Amino acid sequence: MPNATRTQGSTPPALTPAAKGTATRLTAGGPRSPLLAALLTVLAVCGGDAVARIFPFGPRHRAVNDLANQFVPFHAHLWDLLRGRADGGLLLDWQAGWGTSFLPDYGTYVSSPFAPLVALFPRGDIEYAVYGITVLKTAVAAAAMTYLLRRLGPGTWWWASVLGASYALCGWSLAEGTYNPMWLDGLIAFPLLCLVAEWVREDKRPLLGPLVVAVCWVANFYTAYMATIGAALVLAVRLATADPATDPPRGEGSGAGGGAGRGAVRTLLRAGLTTGIGIALAAPVLAPVLLGSRHAHPGLVREFDPAPATDVLARLLPVTYSFSTPAAFVSTAVLLLVAALLFRREIPGRQRWPWAGLCVAVLASMQWGPTHLVWHAFATPNGSPYRQTFVLSGVLVLTAWTGFAHGLPGRRALLGGTTAVVALSLGSLPSPFLTSWALVLTAVGLVAVAGALLLPRRGRYGVLAALLVVGTVVGQAAATTSYADRERLVRLDDYPPWGAEQQRRAVALAEADGWPAYRTDSGLPRVAGNDPLLLGGQGAAYYSSHTPAVLTETLTALGGGWTSRGRNLLSLDNPVTDALFGVGARWRDGAVVRAEPSAPPLPLVTVRPPGPAPAYGRSPFRNQELLLGTRVYEAPGADGACRVGTEVFLWAQDATGTARLGTYETRLLGGRPKRRAALTSLGVQERQGAKPDVPPGGTAEIACLDHDRLRAAVAGLRARAATRIDVRSDGLTATLPPGVTGTAVVAVPRIAGWRCQGAKAGSYGGLLALDVRPGTTTVTCDFRPPGLRAGLAAGAAGTLLLAASLWLGARTGRRVARLSP
Repeated sequence: MPNATRTQGSTPPALTPAAKGTATRLTAGGPRSPLLAALLTVLAVCGGDAVARIFPFGPRHRAVNDLANQFVPFHAHLWDLLRGRADGGLLLDWQAGWGTSFLPDYGTYVSSPFAPLVALFPRGDIEYAVYGITVLKTAVAAAAMTYLLRRLGPGTWWWASVLGASYALCGWSLAEGTYNPMWLDGLIAFPLLCLVAEWVREDKRPLLGPLVVAVCWVANFYTAYMATIGAALVLAVRLATADPATDPPRGEGSGAGGGAGRGAVRTLLRAGLTTGIGIALAAPVLAPVLLGSRHAHPGLVREFDPAPATDVLARLLPVTYSFSTPAAFVSTAVLLLVAALLFRREIPGRQRWPWAGLCVAVLASMQWGPTHLVWHAFATPNGSPYRQTFVLSGVLVLTAWTGFAHGLPGRRALLGGTTAVVALSLGSLPSPFLTSWALVLTAVGLVAVAGALLLPRRGRYGVLAALLVVGTVVGQAAATTSYADRERLVRLDDYPPWGAEQQRRAVALAEADGWPAYRTDSGLPRVAGNDPLLLGGQGAAYYSSHTPAVLTETLTALGGGWTSRGRNLLSLDNPVTDALFGVGARWRDGAVVRAEPSAPPLPLVTVRPPGPAPAYGRSPFRNQELLLGTRVYEAPGADGACRVGTEVFLWAQDATGTARLGTYETRLLGGRPKRRAALTSLGVQERQGAKPDVPPGGTAEIACLDHDRLRAAVAGLRARAATRIDVRSDGLTATLPPGVTGTAVVAVPRIAGWRCQGAKAGSYGGLLALDVRPGTTTVTCDFRPPGLRAGLAAGAAGTLLLAASLWLGARTGRRVARLSP
């Protein structure tokens, strides 16, 4: 059929046939095609959330898993950084984990170009900001894919919008990307990187191409890596299906045989160079991220277990949900067009079969162990093992669009495609993830889309066809969104959303803040992981893919608790560690509790007498005393009870349940390797012979803290502590009292990247330390994330290489122009 999207009129003679085709494809429909795709996407996502009555459209909250634990708190910290209210900067975060490297977290969670938009919202509306950015990213992914489709070949403009929206509304986006918003940058990256590949094929945009690659990799390197693999596969298919007579590589001639092969090789080399330069430009962020992972506490090591074929087929349908299967739904319209392509004999086989083969190859690669590892950078992830599914969705959409260059499918192709989709649906019937709504919506969508494709293409019938297809895509996506919203709350961990109580807590912590004179801990009960970033203060709590191993080991040795196998560290409420880490105020029992005036908190830097560093053992009580330098705990008496007047502490790391002493009780949540209960107070021993009631689970140890001894020990350390401390976003400087010598101990974990007095810093019980020699009056420590220097060097090299390639390209262009008749 004639191309309904082409404009009439003459084309400037200077345009080549390929350029003319590009111009007409992009002119027809103009910007309305990407805008419609974005609008349909927003309508489906917000409509589905509204039906589910989930935030911000109803009483159900979205605070699940990493969305609550990481993404909202890190965006809140970014808000503080952009507004100049954070403790620390881009290199060093003084608020979480007693002081951690921030650049790896920035590059992992908030380096997206969309993330700074949080600063436009009030701090108390941070959840609204994250939701708005999530919807915006999804809409931009739809617009980007729509633009790519229009760029690749002819077709009706509104069909491009529908397919672009189908990509952005894929099951992966609706079920997983929505609560991992950093991954949605990969959803945008895939069509953008495919667009870069098109520029490479045409030998265009030599500057913009590497810059787009760099932005994609900085925005989220993890999904950008997957998107890059997907774009490379798409480029290979584009080269394999190109007609040398009508679509030659730019500047390579149109000859067949060896000439075409050499042109393809040159195109692949240019693609590799463009990608390499772009990644090099992103290296100042990427290198610290990669090395931050190397120094992180190890997560769960898993073996890949492929999903059953029936479950994979079920996830191609709408209204299904599962954490460990690929969320491959991408609308019935796409499935029908892809299946119908196989039966379209008017399309040459060398154009049909490579695209169909690519769909099958990508799907198969997700199920095979070795290629699974390739997709995930050679490490099976701790969570969902199908994080590359969005690439499959993109490939399916590109395949569906391929047939539009030859018009809409006819009755025979539609019959074959419908039969194939029905067969796939029937093959999924044994899956437990299949729902009745999945089958109903698939059947209704199949009838609606097939009917739309069979209707006449003009006048009211064209409008009806568009409404049928749009209704199918939006309706199925909205239903899938609503279903996933409700299933997540049932199946995943959830946390209290931001509300009046959290706001009151944040205000109280801000009023008590005295940093850097002392720390303020966000305390317990926790709202979620990274409470210091969300609520304020400078505590021990911290949760990241980059949680340093030394921080977890030190906190564990001192009696700290954690979840997520040691990566989600909890606040440690203990007088000894509060003294050691200078905690002068903390949230406890619904209010801020300040240190007693008679026992003010220690400064951040103290000097210990000459001697060996502490060597930790099994008991956290003894480890605390080693770090303090004084015995402050007593063992219970022969009757198992503490002396009256001492504070009773329990260490039962594997216990789960309620521990009691008299009327005082506290809740424990332990059970390694997933969780570890923190050392906890059972209150002051008020009655002789009263013994604690400890829940079962592993071994338990009781110790009795003598506060008089603790005050004396702290007074002794204070006499040898810094008299002035200046903290910076990349280090600190401390002024010491005259005449002190020994080991200066900074109450921060000794993570990689610290240098003190120009030399590599030492460790004292897991804390930052350096020798203090006679005559030393100041101590200066600087922090530079590992990999930053190498990343900057790679970025500089990439810049030089980009400049050189642009110069050589311009020189070659001038030479060709001189030789042209």
